[in-house]
Amino acid sequence: MKNKITIILSLVTLLIITQDGFSQNVKLAQSGMKFLSIGGDARAAALADAVTSIEGNSSSIFYNPSSMSRQTSLFDITFANTTWIADINYINTAITVAPSSGLYGVFGLSIASVDYGEFKKTIIGPDGGALDIGTYSPTALAVGFSYAKALSDKFSMGGNIKYVYQNYGDGHVVGGDYDNMQTQKIDIDVFSFDFGVLYKTGFKSLNFGMSLRNFAQDIKFVDESFLLPLTFKLGLSMNLFDFLDIDPNSHTFLFAVDAEHPRDNEEMLHLGAEYTFLKILSLRAGYITPKTSEAGINAGVGLQYGLGGINLGVDYSYTEFGIFQDVHRISVKLSL
Repeated sequence: MKNKITIILSLVTLLIITQDGFSQNVKLAQSGMKFLSIGGDARAAALADAVTSIEGNSSSIFYNPSSMSRQTSLFDITFANTTWIADINYINTAITVAPSSGLYGVFGLSIASVDYGEFKKTIIGPDGGALDIGTYSPTALAVGFSYAKALSDKFSMGGNIKYVYQNYGDGHVVGGDYDNMQTQKIDIDVFSFDFGVLYKTGFKSLNFGMSLRNFAQDIKFVDESFLLPLTFKLGLSMNLFDFLDIDPNSHTFLFAVDAEHPRDNEEMLHLGAEYTFLKILSLRAGYITPKTSEAGINAGVGLQYGLGGINLGVDYSYTEFGIFQDVHRISVKLSL
């Protein structure tokens, strides 16, 4: 036990030092590829992304990869769609495999893609006014490979390696005149890494987790460089009904708290709560403080049902978004 605690404390120290080192001389709101910060899973979104210490399934790849380490099914699949503000659409897909009941760990593959819609492309015409010369459609993509392993009955570790790509559109005008335009494709890519640990304290159902996401080198873009939205999180979660004489197969009330230190924003506290009845119906709510954007209350509902070794779940979440359109997410999960 002492060695395990030493390992955990060493990892915490390492991650904090790494985070501090990469945060130096970086101003707020000046990181790129921000689509990596948008959570795609409806359950996590309803809990205000306070899921760092919650044991999960394939969707954990996008939050804390170590949380998938105790997967009991052979396959687990998640498909999620997010209708974001400004008609932006996010699609997140993940699949995890636990061969030999997880004896060799859990392997995962994830894809996160973004459709920003279609934009008009204009230049200054011969008469000095704006001339419409077509449209362009920016896109973004992150493809990751993940691995997680429960090293003991209490301690788990996991990580992702991701290839991240963003295309700002083909055929951008970069020089020349109206009759002889010079165009080029503008895109960037980079490899990034996520890392996480999960520790079951042994005190009732209290879990501790931490994660470091979007660790990467500087990215060169035209004549400037920028960094990914590196994020460090610590979390605690527990079924509060553990303090009462209530059968967890009938009722659970999960409460989770995450402390987040992002590279490009203020420190935030994520609060999430989930009530589950008979392991079938879940009601969720979450909030982030201090409020650093238009995002407000998060809420959601989930249904899960198992039959013949196949478990199916559907989750929905709603996020109030101030002057913008509200954000809706839906996730479908299948395990067998």
